[in-house]
Amino acid sequence: MAASMVGILDENVREKVANSKVLVVGAGGIGCELLKNLVLTGFVDIETIDLDTIDVSNLNRQFLFRKEHVGKSKAQVAKESALRFNPDAKIIAYHDSVMTTDYGLGFFKKFDVVLNALDNRAARNHVNRMCLAADKPLIESGTAGYLGQVSVIKKGLTECYECIPKPPQKTFPGCTIRNTPSEPIHCVVWAKHLFNQLFGEEDPDQDVSPDTEDPELTAKAGQNALDGEAKAGGTGGLHRVSTRAWVEEIKYEPKKLFNKMFRDDIKYLLSMEALWKKRRAPTPLDWDNLPNTVDGARPQGVIQDQRQWSMQECADVFARSIDALKGDLAGQGDGGMLVWDKDDDSAMDFVAAAANIRAQIFGIAFKTRFDIKSMAGNIIPAIAMTNAIIAGLIVMECLKILSGNIEKCNSIYLNRQPNPRKKLLIPCALDKPNPKCYVCAPKPEVTVVLNTEKITVKTLEEKVLKVALGMVAPDVEIEDGKGTILISSEEGETEENNEKLLSNFNIGNHTILKCDDFLQNYELNVIIVHQEKLEEDQEFVVVGDISELQAKAGAEADEKTAGEENGGDKEKSKEIVVEEDDLMIIDDVEESQQTKNEVASRKRKMDEVEESPSSKKKRFEVGGDDNDVVVL
Repeated sequence: MAASMVGILDENVREKVANSKVLVVGAGGIGCELLKNLVLTGFVDIETIDLDTIDVSNLNRQFLFRKEHVGKSKAQVAKESALRFNPDAKIIAYHDSVMTTDYGLGFFKKFDVVLNALDNRAARNHVNRMCLAADKPLIESGTAGYLGQVSVIKKGLTECYECIPKPPQKTFPGCTIRNTPSEPIHCVVWAKHLFNQLFGEEDPDQDVSPDTEDPELTAKAGQNALDGEAKAGGTGGLHRVSTRAWVEEIKYEPKKLFNKMFRDDIKYLLSMEALWKKRRAPTPLDWDNLPNTVDGARPQGVIQDQRQWSMQECADVFARSIDALKGDLAGQGDGGMLVWDKDDDSAMDFVAAAANIRAQIFGIAFKTRFDIKSMAGNIIPAIAMTNAIIAGLIVMECLKILSGNIEKCNSIYLNRQPNPRKKLLIPCALDKPNPKCYVCAPKPEVTVVLNTEKITVKTLEEKVLKVALGMVAPDVEIEDGKGTILISSEEGETEENNEKLLSNFNIGNHTILKCDDFLQNYELNVIIVHQEKLEEDQEFVVVGDISELQAKAGAEADEKTAGEENGGDKEKSKEIVVEEDDLMIIDDVEESQQTKNEVASRKRKMDEVEESPSSKKKRFEVGGDDNDVVVL
């Protein structure tokens, strides 16, 4: 037991802390602070898992890491650094994904409590399900700028992480932006970072690519630094060339800049083979050999900003915008800089072109300049102090659980501004499980609305089951009295079904699909509702409960009738619905208790935070690492 805890913790609690076994999932911003807190509190049997490696941009807020650690496993280095605080602790570190088959039900059952310090929803969903299956308490957490929250999840006692549907995710890990983008928004954020590196205020957190002359950024970076293979002459024995210094040396030559960012740096990423074992590898581009993409012809009647550019056109716009921005920067004088503005044509052209070029490399769908302009929102930086506060709260809730007082646990919210009672930390009582939750209900089921004559089996598996419903390795059987296997997690067993439409298997209105994920020990009945037309850009809609769909249809019919009777009042009532967000700020626990039943649908959840109690609220997901939050 850490000597500092003697006299602070009750002897019984100290004994339980010393004898408990804890899993920490994630070793980034919150995870580093959490591991340090755990060993200082007296926890001596800890396991931690994280797939990421340490990046230069992590060093200003993940304080278990140092310059010589860049390129090494976060989990392993965090373990080594935490042991300095308490050498008597036993910490096991895994440089791996918690979602692999190596970490199944038996793995989770050996822990007394699981602490999440994650940065993405898919992993959070998975750990939530594993803890439910293993019947182990989970403490979930997240931060976004100055905001943060902590909540306890226990099967049968509290809401699980998925009891209330979450809004679309708006946070992205830095490593995703720089190394493994998978969505257009990732490319847009990267392009804005590139703009700042070339023309704006340089920020190490917005580095866009590894410096191939810097040994820190090689595959064996940390070891090379320790072996003294770094070049001498720079700070700490390293010679670093910044992106700004390099681009000034080449005089902002578009061709050289293009080949550096979109060819050489991509080849460097390809050398990190572990990244591409389960991902589509990127394809480097060369200025002199660009692929044919869309037809660059200008169709009649289409607004210029809403026309998709060809790859050659992207390169041309990229070059023109660089020349224009170079002139603008020169006009600022020595030490001047540009500030990105979506209404500045050259700045907007640069981001649109760069984002689409990067999208081409990673096999991501192109977006028009109009789309990219609407996507390029604000960036909220991660704050080290927020991570520290949240990590402290996690340990406090953990102590309650281990002392047998889980009923005294709270969901705790860290606000940016004090409430009327001058409190920044607001505790709220934990909620009971949602009886209609499609994850933790006794008989989980969910309704999915789609067009069975347009959706393929592969789309059902990848987009509905894996992405929307968070499964990892689903098996699907049609409840048709024959036990028809639609999808098998065994490789190759049902591959011939992939491109077939659901209607080919007589899947129609109210067909039930029995889904089973062996890895998550999770069974779910999916009720299919066939609908010819959905709202624009929607392939499917996850409703949750078929009664919700029926209620919605009834409400729409009533609204239509009322609109016909009241004329203009119809539009007014629709505006009121739009203005009313489904979130609320909890200012103090007494108030939250008084209003809980009335405003349950508007309560702020783990991924829904707001900065001010205005009627027009910003929505974004709380991150869990050192991530920037993109507010759209």
